[in-house]
Amino acid sequence: MSLSHQQKVYIPKEARTNQYITAEIKVTDELLSQYPDYQSCYQTLSRLIFNLAEQHDLRNVHVITNDKLPVVRYHTEAYCFQTTEQILFFYNPAYHEAQNLFSQENYRARKLRIVFLATGEDIRSNSASFHIRVRELLTELMPLMPISDLKVKVRDHQHLSYDLFAKAKGYKETYGYKLRAIGPRYKARKCELPENVSSLTYVTVSLPLSRKLKQGLLPDSATDFTPLYQHLEDCFLKAAANRQLTRLAMIANGLTPLVRNSKFEKLDSKTEVQMIGFDPNATEQQVIRRWNADNLVEAAHFTIVAGTKDCDDSGFGRFMNNVETALKAFAADIGVDPEREDLVVRFHQHISYQI
Repeated sequence: MSLSHQQKVYIPKEARTNQYITAEIKVTDELLSQYPDYQSCYQTLSRLIFNLAEQHDLRNVHVITNDKLPVVRYHTEAYCFQTTEQILFFYNPAYHEAQNLFSQENYRARKLRIVFLATGEDIRSNSASFHIRVRELLTELMPLMPISDLKVKVRDHQHLSYDLFAKAKGYKETYGYKLRAIGPRYKARKCELPENVSSLTYVTVSLPLSRKLKQGLLPDSATDFTPLYQHLEDCFLKAAANRQLTRLAMIANGLTPLVRNSKFEKLDSKTEVQMIGFDPNATEQQVIRRWNADNLVEAAHFTIVAGTKDCDDSGFGRFMNNVETALKAFAADIGVDPEREDLVVRFHQHISYQI
């Protein structure tokens, strides 16, 4: 295989692209003291943010003041669900626009979180200009805040999602992606990032634990689910090892995995979210397993994280080709039927920094 061919990954044309940026501002006593109560603080600031969003042509913007975590997914219809700890945004970037303030009565937020959802066509190729518009809004917002010296933590999330078995279902058309790191991609489009950027690239796959899978590995009245989980873990680790993939997680405890750079983030899991931290610079193997033998869950989540050496000039094409080969071997090993079952792969690129 030629080197240039190896550096591209051929992804189904039906792949979905998403991008969203969050800006987090700590809510301090000093900030709150400028307003009669929590609610008027949140409402005044959200009105200010929404006005600026109109000026910068940012059409899908939300302000979260109940400390819930935003989770963003592609969907043909626009939905927004709140759970105890998360706010789930489902939307189609081509059509959906919205502005919302999410608050809770008499609740003191730890941070004010602004969520900017990308809209329009060609999300990936327009990602740098979207980032520039968000940064311009934040630059205008900070002097308008009632107190100075507030810091803003910016996180830019991008993902591509597609069915690993699209071809087996008749979707033959693919598109060759070079999958370059966000930094060089932005630089080429005149979007300069600060020095202190933390970045992380990883792949997630959610595997529904089907009846067929359970029947093959567990007796009818099983209360110990170790054989199922151990089999999945062993097959996953073996497939990954064959492609020299060393930063791995299997989460099957009913929680949603949230991947962070362990060098920069304090990790604390909550009742719905399992925080998992990886250091992309570390050379030793990092494996995280979270499952309980006495708890049968609906889905197992698998994560493969790219290392620093995966994001050289050639981009993540080689890394993704290894990931796809490993996942196909894993799926074959556990008996997934490519023509009837989906295995949705999400390629995530994530950067964060403080301004």
